[in-house]
Amino acid sequence: MSDRPLQGIRIIEVEGIGPGPFAAMMLADLGADVIVLHRPRSGPVAGLSDRPVTDRGKRSILLDLKSEPDRAVCLKLVAGADGLIEGFRPGVMERLGLGPDACHAVNSRLVYGRMTGWGQDGPLAHRSGHDLNYIALAGALWPSALEDERPTVPPTLVGDIGGGALYLVAGMLSGLLAAARTGQGTVVDAAIYDGAAHMQNLLMSIAGAVDDGPSAQANPLVGAHWSRTYRCADGRFISVQCLEPKFYALFLETLGLEGDTDFAGNQFARSAWPRLSARLTERFLTEPLAHWVALFDGSDACVAPVLSPREAHAHPQNAARQTWHATGTGLQAAAAPRFDGQTPRPPAPIPERGQDSDAILADLQTGDGWGAPSSR
Repeated sequence: MSDRPLQGIRIIEVEGIGPGPFAAMMLADLGADVIVLHRPRSGPVAGLSDRPVTDRGKRSILLDLKSEPDRAVCLKLVAGADGLIEGFRPGVMERLGLGPDACHAVNSRLVYGRMTGWGQDGPLAHRSGHDLNYIALAGALWPSALEDERPTVPPTLVGDIGGGALYLVAGMLSGLLAAARTGQGTVVDAAIYDGAAHMQNLLMSIAGAVDDGPSAQANPLVGAHWSRTYRCADGRFISVQCLEPKFYALFLETLGLEGDTDFAGNQFARSAWPRLSARLTERFLTEPLAHWVALFDGSDACVAPVLSPREAHAHPQNAARQTWHATGTGLQAAAAPRFDGQTPRPPAPIPERGQDSDAILADLQTGDGWGAPSSR
């Protein structure tokens, strides 16, 4: 099987930030020809890169969608596209004359992907928000804290990527499959709020999870001495998550605690967790991280060091998998998932803003405006 299963699929991405560009990057990683409609800028924008990693593998054209001629260019591109991704608040694309109805009028097969925080309807649809707000209201943040402690602020992977971008990708792929079968496009309403809530179904299926009461009880993996990180003597951290009793037994055996009845008899006794966590905290503080890594090497005790991306790049697992790559624009992770028999390609180049404008506009004069994507 090809490592570019989406080759031949054409996607338009209206420039945005966060999960929309990430979803379009993932489609490009999988072989889709993605043209990103970058907005003209008079100079650098604080907090935003001119060449973000999420633009890799795409082609770029500068278009001002408030300009009638540029909107006409956009619709010509839509006519030859399979999908479109936008991440504005509800109604913005309609006001630009580029909403689903306008786009489907020129291409009924188009899969129109909409990425928002709250969704296209509901009392919060037009309200501002960020990752933390969406997952908080969706019930995905609540189980992250121990009882009487405040919830932990997780990386934006939980909301923007997990609940947002990946659900948009799933929706786009589903829509593309349906369009191939029926000839009819659709609108994908991907909301971080919805996706973050949906992900909780796995948590709710774990024995011991409840949907009310103290927050710690909502997540049986929070608060346990066998499911947390510990500081080592050198200030580094190690992760432990030996949920199943057989792995927990290996963990105790490796630490020489298999004969300690306090540990052996209280794996799932919540009342004992603070006491046992305190004992393990003292234990791990006696040696540096390298000691513990060596001790658990080759074990199924479910223990691993907490690494930075650069350290992950240097790890033997990465040497085998080639997941992390050092590129001229910094460290990047390879496309995922991978396919049988295929070695991940190095990350595709990141285009300069507007670098393909002339070529795309020239193609519009002679064909459908897409032409052949540059070698990636």
